[in-house]
Parts: sequence; structure tokens; C-alpha cells
Amino acid sequence: MKTSPVTAAALTLTLTAALIIASNAQAVQYPFQNPDLDTEARIDNLLSLMTLDEKVQALSTDPSVPRLGVEGTKHVEGLHGLALGGPSNWGSKDPVPTTIFPQAYGLGESWDVDAVKTVAAIEGYEARYYFQKHKRGGLVVRAPNADIARDPRWGRTEESYGEDAWFNGTMTVAFIQGLQGDDPDYWQTAALMKHFLANSNEDNRDSSSSDFDERLLHEYYALPFRMGIVEGGSRAFMTAYNAVNGVPMIVHPMLETLAVKQWGQTGIICTDGGAFRLLLEAHKYYPDPYKAANAVIKTGTNQFLDDYKEGVYGALANGYLTEKEIEDVLRGVYRVMIKLGQLDPKERVRYKSIGVEDEQEPWLTESHKQAAREVTRKTIVLLKNENGTLPLNREKMKSVAVIGSVANDVFLDWYSGTPPYTVTALEGIRNTLGKDVDVRYAKDNIDGAATGIAKDADAVILVVGNHPYCNGAEWKECGTPSFGREAVDRKSLTLEEEALIKQVYAVNRNVVVVLASSFPYAINWTQKHIPAILHMAHNSQEMGNALADVLFGDYNPAGRLTQTWVASLKQLPDMMDYNIRNGRTYMYFDGKPLYPFGYGLSYTQFDYSNLTVSSDKLKRDGEITVRVDIKNTGEVAGDEVVQLYVKHRNSKVKRPDREIRGFKRVSIPAGKTVTVSIPLIASDLAYWDAKMNRFVVEKKMLQLMVGASSKDIRLTKNIQVVE
Repeated sequence: MKTSPVTAAALTLTLTAALIIASNAQAVQYPFQNPDLDTEARIDNLLSLMTLDEKVQALSTDPSVPRLGVEGTKHVEGLHGLALGGPSNWGSKDPVPTTIFPQAYGLGESWDVDAVKTVAAIEGYEARYYFQKHKRGGLVVRAPNADIARDPRWGRTEESYGEDAWFNGTMTVAFIQGLQGDDPDYWQTAALMKHFLANSNEDNRDSSSSDFDERLLHEYYALPFRMGIVEGGSRAFMTAYNAVNGVPMIVHPMLETLAVKQWGQTGIICTDGGAFRLLLEAHKYYPDPYKAANAVIKTGTNQFLDDYKEGVYGALANGYLTEKEIEDVLRGVYRVMIKLGQLDPKERVRYKSIGVEDEQEPWLTESHKQAAREVTRKTIVLLKNENGTLPLNREKMKSVAVIGSVANDVFLDWYSGTPPYTVTALEGIRNTLGKDVDVRYAKDNIDGAATGIAKDADAVILVVGNHPYCNGAEWKECGTPSFGREAVDRKSLTLEEEALIKQVYAVNRNVVVVLASSFPYAINWTQKHIPAILHMAHNSQEMGNALADVLFGDYNPAGRLTQTWVASLKQLPDMMDYNIRNGRTYMYFDGKPLYPFGYGLSYTQFDYSNLTVSSDKLKRDGEITVRVDIKNTGEVAGDEVVQLYVKHRNSKVKRPDREIRGFKRVSIPAGKTVTVSIPLIASDLAYWDAKMNRFVVEKKMLQLMVGASSKDIRLTKNIQVVE
């Protein structure tokens, strides 16, 4: 009988595998267990050994196959530290401690790529530790959130790095690299980005549609995800609840046409929790679960976060779906398992020693504690400092009043883990000032408590803001208008505690306001009257110590805003208007903001001079280096965040007034000058040409703008983009 080409290839593969296995020092039972075999051949073998029921089971978030000795790994949450506990009891109702950093919104405000990478690396290490030592959690980490905070009313603004797509993509890449590690063969953990894509409204998110044109898709909403896959190396993401231009994301063709075919996504694509059911109940996109399951799998999804088996078995029984099509999507899951080393012997995987050789729990090490404190200090933004009010002189302090809803608590959020300890603002201030200073506390002004302790104090520190999950309100409920959370958008930008600030200011003008919040506030009265204002995000276990370091001059703040803080809701378009050209973000906002994108002050001052470029001609497939001299003209050392914006001259299409395309945070001693170098890559200047179906870098004049914020441009220079 003549042997077919397929059969011959299969025989060759089998013989090759047998030879490799025979020569391998460690005997294996099946070819898929051999780490020296080609990845796709290993997956071929594994799938050929699995039963249909095992394949359907593997579509869950646990692709283990116990019968074959395959130990897969589940998912964990980790936006700003491994979440195995916290308010939502991630992992189980038996929370365990992990190192907890500021919310992603705060991490963005650090403008520090290395700091973000450090946070993720620590989180990845702790995930490995728990998974391998205590059999808790998993190695697929649902982070970072690559969504964009296009509107300050979005209830999940706290999960985003900011409003700019390129900036968010840069931070996304850093977080991915920290989670996955630097080993050329294996990942420490797998970064699973959320939520693909255009998800920035919570009200009606289960049935709403985010509508915009093709250019905004590629240049804005998809950009951080593309950067995460192409530059960061992530091979996993979660689809969003919403539709895009009328098609639910869970079954949108762009999962294949964009993510797989254009970007090279070859791993996990998972649904959000309950999204499969919402196809029927909210979007009403399919008449039954069988056709819905068929569509979900055929568009590339290979992991479900809800009850899917009835739909999948029904799709198989009705002939909508074949076993081969299930195998095709499962390949991505097992590619990720192989990169995590789950099918390989521990001797081959460097990360498998974590939790085995460690003598001390990592979250208790001084290095992790100090990292939490240092990163938190970097996220604090100085919004106002009239007449050098800050830093406070502790030597002149006899009494200090600490007031506000956030003054004696560290608020965790819905995606937080359980920190091993917390330091509140009140505790941090007391730790810094010691026993010789009378530090008094009042949460509010009920019965005159706040004004009573404030009137005779040498300084008043008001720590106010939102509660990240609305004081424990029911799901989809949030009693305070300015608060927001998952499933609830904000109804107001007005800080309710501004009334408390006014009451305290009436009895003592020596007031510092610390706004601890997950999103912007329109604090117009506070900005006008209060001499010093700081912003910081929630959640850090070292919140109080880091804040005290800044308040009393042990650390010079250099955080910068990553979102335009508007002065009023009236300055914003309708919440569901996803066309950002209609007045959203610093790129298109034409009003007067309360604080602009990139804004933040320091306890010192910086001069900019000598803007030069490595070449005044940038090739369309090349890059140049932009250099600028920054001098610290003040009396204390400090960090400056140097920001590079570009303006497109004579473009064939409408472009933003300015776009950030480079930044660097740099430490400069008092009186010293440093030369800051920032790369400018031509591909980052491209626009999407819908007719050509690709990005295009134009030959044109380009204006470089270097400064301290989007509204504080110090130097400009024109260059030419050439062939």
C-alpha cells in the first residue's frame, strides 16, 4: 500500500522524536515531555493523547491533564502586586500576604519605566513562590491593564496608566517584561493583558458599543496592546465585555485579523468573567449557547472564565464545531504552558527553584519592603506649593493636625491583594515626627472634631479622597457621586470632602491637602486657596511612610500627571463618545484644564538648554537621539521628568496638536547639569492608512518639543523625516 505524504511525515516525526528521547539523559514517557523536541511537535503529541472531554476541560483556566501528568496553571490577578486575598478574596477566602504597591494609575504617575518593571518582577517572583511552595494561585497573571483612561468618569480609571496610548503602551511593555523575566527560554510568569479593547465605560458595559473609525482603532485604542505583544512579548490577553462598532469583542474578527495575523499573538485569548453568557443575555447576539460557543472558539478564544461546557458540547453535537477546531485554539494555551516550563523538568527551568530554595518569605524581605516605599515615593505628584510651603520644617513643629477620611487608613481596591502590613498617613507622620510633636487626628468635622484640633496646630495635613470600592457598597452601587469602581462610572468630579477642607481652612491657613484618589478631581476651590497640594494613588502598604518622606523633605517629589484634569464636567464630551478628537485627552482638549497632562512640581527648579539631535534628518525606518541639558538651579537634589512631544507639520491627514513620543526621569544634584538622551523612533510617528491597510511614516517636517509637561514646552527644534 502506498504511504501518503501525511502518513510519511507522521512516521518521520515519530522516529525523530524517538531518537531524541532515546538520547535524552532523562527518560520521558511521551514525546510532549521532551524539552528538546520542537514546541509544535510537542503540542501535536499532547493533543493526540487527550480525549475530547479533556480538551473541552482545557478550555477553562486550568489546562491540566492529570491522566497524562500535565500540570497546567491557573490565573491570578496582579495589577499592582500579586492578589491572593484583598477585598474580593482573590484565590480563596483564606488570604495570604503579598507585597502591594500603588494602583496602576499611581504607577503611571511615576513616569519611571524601571520602577514599573521592578514592581512586576517582584509580583512575578511572589506568584512563582506561592505556586511552587504553597500550591496557591497560578502563573498566568491578569495584568497589566492596557486600556486607556480617555475619560476621568470611567470607574476603572485606577487600573489604567493614563490617557495617552503610546505612554500606556510603554508602561505596559515594562510591566510585561518585569512579569515574564529575562530568561531567553522560559517565563517567570505569563502576562495576560486586559481588556482588549476600547473598554473605558462601566455603566452598561455588558451591552454597550465603543464606536470609532479605523485610524483611532490602530493609532489609539489598539496601540498599547500591539506594543504589549510586539515589543513586550506578551502572548496572552483578555477580551472586553463591550462591543466595538456593534460587534461584541469576544467574537470580533479583529481577534484574528489584528492580534493574530498582524501582531503575531500565538498564546492565550480568554473571555472576561461571564462574557460568554452576556453574548446571549446582554448583547443578544446569538439565539442559543451552541452558536455562541461555536463563534467564540472560531474567533480564536481558547479559555473561558464562565460556564461554557453546555455551549461547547451543544456546538459539537449540532455539527457547528469540530474537535479539530478545539485542538487548533488549544495550541495557544499549551504554547504558554511550555514557555512557563510546566511541561519541562525543573532542572531545565531556572524559575522552578523559586519557593524551593528560599528561606524567607519574599514579602517580608527588606528589599521588597524598600521597593514598595521607593516606588510609592516616586508616584507622588506635587500639584501646588505656594511660597515654599512644602517641605514642612519638622524642627519648628510642636503640634500637627492630621484630618480626613484617608488619613488613618490604607484603602485597598477590588484587584488588590492582602499586604503583610500597612502604614497609614497618620502613622507615617507620627513615625517621622516622633514623640516630641503632638500629632492629633480627626476623621471628619462631626461635632467640630476637625476644626477643634486644627485651629491651634502649627500645620494641618488633610488626607482626603475616594474609597476605591465605594465603602463596600453592593455590586453596581456607589452611594457617593464622585466615587467609581468596576461596574460603576462616576457621576461627579466634585470632591465631597472639599467642604471639610473649607471648614478647616477657615480656622487655620497652614494647610496641606493630600488628595489620595484613583482618578482626577475638579478641586477648583482647593487649588485657588490651599497653599500646598499633593496627589497620590491608593493601596500601597508603604503609603504613610512615603507620604511623610515627601511632606518633611526626606524625598523630593517628581511624579507627573498622566491624565488631563479638567476643571468641570462641562468640558467633557458625552461619556459614550469614543471619538477622542471631539475634545478628549491633551491631544484634542481645547479648554483650560485644572492641571495638564504631564504636570507636576518639585522642591527645586530646572533649566532646559542646548537641544540637539544626532541627525536633523530622520529616516522613515530609523531613529535618532534627542539630547537636552537640564540644570538643577535650586538648593536640593531632585528628579526631573523630561518629556518629548512631536508636532506633525504638513501632514496629509489630521494629526493631534502634540503627541508624547519620549520621556525620561532623571536625578540631578543641586547646582549640577546633566545631558538627557531620549530616542525618537520613526515608526512611532506613523499614522494608519486605511486604504493601504498599514501604518505609514510620512516624509515631512517634524517639530520636536521638549519640556516639563504638555503645556510647559521649554525648547523646540525642527527636523525632517526623509526616505
